[in-house]
Amino acid sequence: MSKHVFLTGPPGIGKTTLIRKVTQALKSTGVPIDGFYTEEVREDGRRTGFDVVALSGKRGPLSRVSSDSSTSRRECRVGQYIVDVVSFEQLVLPLLRNVNLGSDAEKKICVIDEIGKMELFSQSFIQAVRQMLTGSGTVILGTIPIPKGKPLDLVEEIRSRKDVKVFNVNKENRNSILQDILAAVESCRK
Repeated sequence: MSKHVFLTGPPGIGKTTLIRKVTQALKSTGVPIDGFYTEEVREDGRRTGFDVVALSGKRGPLSRVSSDSSTSRRECRVGQYIVDVVSFEQLVLPLLRNVNLGSDAEKKICVIDEIGKMELFSQSFIQAVRQMLTGSGTVILGTIPIPKGKPLDLVEEIRSRKDVKVFNVNKENRNSILQDILAAVESCRK
């Protein structure tokens, strides 16, 4: 029996788009849902970074392209991007902690898009996700990257859990998989 639902697939395949469609569908039926997704930031047609966007609409920077090559302070980098761990934690940690509050019998859904290299610079985030995975009151609807290079511990942990349903999103199924994801999330809430 699955307790959580994750989408995986290559970058740009449509994981976030699907997450947003599932979120809208669940919200429209009154399901309690909170969390965040990650959105590209573009300037003059070029990607300059990523923002974290809470379902409430609040947003903050996750990463930006490094303007110079000097690494003065110890900064967290992924490729050309410098990750703003403090900004990420300020926005995301309260969401993850608050989703578990409230003692109603109804299971809440927490959107976590995504659990990737940038987000994993935050030890507090890793801890909060692990707590949510093992707790019983919250269903995680999340995204994880496909394995590439050095395995990411938490991602592989999620992928191999027996209580996690993982959907592989690809060009063939991304336009027809929405109902299956919704059904999986609904069954996790029972």
